[in-house]
Amino acid sequence: MNDRPENERATDQTADINVETEADIAEGQGTEADFEAFMRLAKENEELKDRALRIAADMENLRRRTQREVADAKSYAVANFARDMLSVSDNMRRALDAIPAEAKGSDDAGFKALIEGVEMTERDMLAALERHGVRKLAPEGERFDPNFHQAMFEIPNTDVPNNTVMQVVQTGYVIGERVLRPAMVGVSKGGPKAAPVADAPAEPGPPNAQAERDA
Repeated sequence: MNDRPENERATDQTADINVETEADIAEGQGTEADFEAFMRLAKENEELKDRALRIAADMENLRRRTQREVADAKSYAVANFARDMLSVSDNMRRALDAIPAEAKGSDDAGFKALIEGVEMTERDMLAALERHGVRKLAPEGERFDPNFHQAMFEIPNTDVPNNTVMQVVQTGYVIGERVLRPAMVGVSKGGPKAAPVADAPAEPGPPNAQAERDA
């Protein structure tokens, strides 16, 4: 039989309940704090992951851009030199064209050797330029393209579509996808309209010829 007064036993029971309640509150607060810490770390982890992905994407773009610039530098490093050499080739061609036909048909062995030497030099120069990516434009019969051609005059002709290249006054050249020199041409006038450009599949081409000449 318990000799303690009833009120003391009630006080002890109340104290036990209060201790248990405080423990439960403390445990609940600890769980909430842990959850908040977990969510904060998860958010920081997502931010770090997103930042790492952006940095990786920037580095990949930089790598590709660098590769493209290096490739362009290799392809177009000789552009200015090649453009100057075209002027030399033009002068040799003008010299050959200026020789009268009767002079070319003469029996002078020395003169024939001189002509052959100039022609061989011109061929070798153009072959060397071609090995470095320089290509000749042969647009006669093609539709006029302001990216590659420069119209010098019009030729009335009702048999071919308008703006067809009828005559090449000066040969044009490209290096890679860039215009070294546009072809100077005469274009047709008075014929049927040419088919719209949209009818043909678009192909990548060099930038505007005028912009290349100004560069």
